[in-house]
Amino acid sequence: MKPSFDDLKDKIAVITGGAGIIGSSMAESLALLGTKIVILDRDENKAVQLAKRIEQMTSILCFGVGADVLDKASLEQALLKIHDCVGKIDILINAAGGNHPSATTALEFAESSSENDWENSFFGLEMDGFRKVFELNFMGTILPTMIFAKDMVERGKGTILNISSMNSFRPLTRIPAYSAAKASINNFTQWLAVHFAKTGVRVNAIAPGFFLTEQNRFLLLDEKTGELSKRGKKIVDATPTGKFGEASDLSGTAAWLLSDNSSFVTGIVVPVDGGFSAYSGV
Repeated sequence: MKPSFDDLKDKIAVITGGAGIIGSSMAESLALLGTKIVILDRDENKAVQLAKRIEQMTSILCFGVGADVLDKASLEQALLKIHDCVGKIDILINAAGGNHPSATTALEFAESSSENDWENSFFGLEMDGFRKVFELNFMGTILPTMIFAKDMVERGKGTILNISSMNSFRPLTRIPAYSAAKASINNFTQWLAVHFAKTGVRVNAIAPGFFLTEQNRFLLLDEKTGELSKRGKKIVDATPTGKFGEASDLSGTAAWLLSDNSSFVTGIVVPVDGGFSAYSGV
């Protein structure tokens, strides 16, 4: 049998964080395969404008709706709008997430010294910032799944795709909240895949390597020159392909995991990382 993605045509996919770099790229690529798209984002205006642009480009139904992935009531309201305007959900992509300076340490390494710089190390992390980053990435995956996956379980078919990170396997220095949250997503992906295994609903995740986004730009680029920061250069040097990924690099893997081509695949986390996970540094 010749593989195809025809089974994705006319399916209804909800993408959280849909107006972000990764979410919008996946929305566009799935629409080109004929999937009806719901862009769900905290910024409703961005979601609506992006939906209009994709609909004009592809002639596929694309609907923008505002909702906060950490607010169960707003997700429930979004579900009602989706049912009224689009229909029952077949696919959920949990793309909402990101990092923030308030959950980032200034120092890579703490040192034993009588003159310790406590504020710039682990001991100076702001708990509010840490909590917000962890909740955005982890609870921001849990809550939408609780609301939107019911459509799939009730009908005995559907696919869920979570967005993890290579930080979940090999945590980078300075970003403990983000790394811990993404590691939690891996575990949750496996747990839910088993929990839903007999319902016909599959659950998998993609672990992107290093992509430039609005949330990590402050870490990877020099604010004044726009050139790679010291940290950005270290990451590129540790990636065998020698570059950051493009959001479109995730599209093929996403389409495979969401389609019937992977009908016996559930509970896995697929690295899309330019060889980062395979490289020892020598």
